[in-house]
Amino acid sequence: MGGGVVTLFLCGDVMLGRGVDQILAHPGDPALRETYVTDARAYVRLAEAANGPVPAPVPPSWPWGEALPLLAASAPDVRIVNLETSVTADGSFAPDKEIHYRMHPANLPALTVARPDVCVLANNHVLDFGTLGLAETLTALPRAGLRTAGAGRDAEEAYGPAVVPLGTGGRVLVWALAFRSSGVPDSWAATAERAGVAYLRAATPDAATAVLERVERLRRPGDLVVVSVHWGSNWGYQVPGSHVEFAHALVDGGVDVVHGHSSHHPRPVEVYRDRLILYGCGDFVDDYEGIGGFGEYRAELRLMFLLSVADSGRLTGLRTVPLRARRMRLERAGAADTEWLRETLGRISAGVRVTVADDGSLTLT
Repeated sequence: MGGGVVTLFLCGDVMLGRGVDQILAHPGDPALRETYVTDARAYVRLAEAANGPVPAPVPPSWPWGEALPLLAASAPDVRIVNLETSVTADGSFAPDKEIHYRMHPANLPALTVARPDVCVLANNHVLDFGTLGLAETLTALPRAGLRTAGAGRDAEEAYGPAVVPLGTGGRVLVWALAFRSSGVPDSWAATAERAGVAYLRAATPDAATAVLERVERLRRPGDLVVVSVHWGSNWGYQVPGSHVEFAHALVDGGVDVVHGHSSHHPRPVEVYRDRLILYGCGDFVDDYEGIGGFGEYRAELRLMFLLSVADSGRLTGLRTVPLRARRMRLERAGAADTEWLRETLGRISAGVRVTVADDGSLTLT
């Protein structure tokens, strides 16, 4: 890339299933098998009770709301999202799971409208409708022009990277991993004979070594490497020491960005050896609005992460844009919410200073 800088957009969980699927143009079967909710439309009613009426059907851009013009203005070179839903019309609910997410394949314009370059599938919901649902997901996304990482019809596909070519001649390679700690069962691991996800039982030194061996085999000079990891619990700011050690080992071995997700709210941000580690990006698009509990974490507040990375892999800039989920749509966060996020990110992230820029975004230095 010859001294160039690449801008990446990263976010946490994008969940366009369940209630979101129901307000789009082609809602699938609303049936659920949750303990308290048996119809996905109930999540729309919860959002309406919290913040007012939600129109239906909405255009594909609705769930993303004001994030879309912000993305257009930022013009990132590569956009990476964690797609935390299956894309299927199949009705075969995976057993032994309390929550199941699916979006109808006909609603994929609600994903493509955001123009993601990579959809991470290594998470605890991509197999919510079994291997048939995963097979449909793996067919529908490429058919819509979308790259995937972290799941596949066999281990070779699941553990391989998504490759995003850059106009400068370099590439961004994205590996994705699903950890047991995020609720992924052992049986979801892809094997030579079985479809599944790129799975790790625990964040151990041996696991990091195995990831780095894959990176070393495929990386070329000028490539930037992102490892996207779905790990940890839904709530809390504490990052397990094993996660920190795993992320550090990846960076020590040549990974440029560690993109963590699974928590419903942002977790600490770290810059280690001039490389960015996001331990948890928080939710981004979903139907969780109006669900009670854990209010102290302000999960209705969302963050767009926009980072600039030199071709050496060194982080040269990090900006986050605060958003708020309202009426199942993202809108710009107000000044009070932005200040809450600024204070919280600064408090939980050691060695990182967070300031509010003139445009209302947060700059992390």
